Amino acid sequence: MSLTLHPHDPAPIEAGLLDRWRRIPVAVAVDLTPSHQIDPGVRALLPPGRQPALFGRALTVRCAPPDFGPVLHAVGMIRAGEVLMIDAGGVCSHAMIGDILGGHLHRQGAAGLVCDGAVRDVAGLGAMSGLAVYARAVNPLGPTAARTGTVNGPVTIGGCKVAPGDLIIGDDDGLVALPPALLPALIEQAEAKLRLEAEWTARLSAGEAVADIFKLG
Repeated sequence: MSLTLHPHDPAPIEAGLLDRWRRIPVAVAVDLTPSHQIDPGVRALLPPGRQPALFGRALTVRCAPPDFGPVLHAVGMIRAGEVLMIDAGGVCSHAMIGDILGGHLHRQGAAGLVCDGAVRDVAGLGAMSGLAVYARAVNPLGPTAARTGTVNGPVTIGGCKVAPGDLIIGDDDGLVALPPALLPALIEQAEAKLRLEAEWTARLSAGEAVADIFKLG
């Protein structure tokens, strides 16, 4: 198996649409489209309240640990605001990235990284302000080869199919990967759900009965 590099040129998404999606929590997005939820086993590196929000377009890599060749290539390709999505097949025997390459992502202005596998040097990664890191595991053992894999092709992260350029949203609750084609159709539903939740909160705060608010029979 060789290392395959695909072109990295995702079609643009209208800025106003992205601004609207930036206000949508992961919980609302996955309620509307659960098939695009990434397995909660791929967890935020930092505890709730300290984890930076994640929002950006996917640059994808597929690795076969202990080989991390695609990660090396992708780190050199990353653009500001993008998210490095590492498909290591859930294999956690070797870390696919640590604070050296993570530091380069940070300097390039990447929004974050998601690894369906292991990362290391987590104290350093966690100290990189604004870089959101999610991983399945932490393992101090590093990679041993850089010869095979794929950069910027379709991958599977935590059971969710992710294509280059998908919109990745992450918060303290977890992760969702949304294909650009879904964004226009789903945004009004997402905003409507936010308004409904705000109404529920207001009615509960006003002392209205739960049974009335949620129409319990």
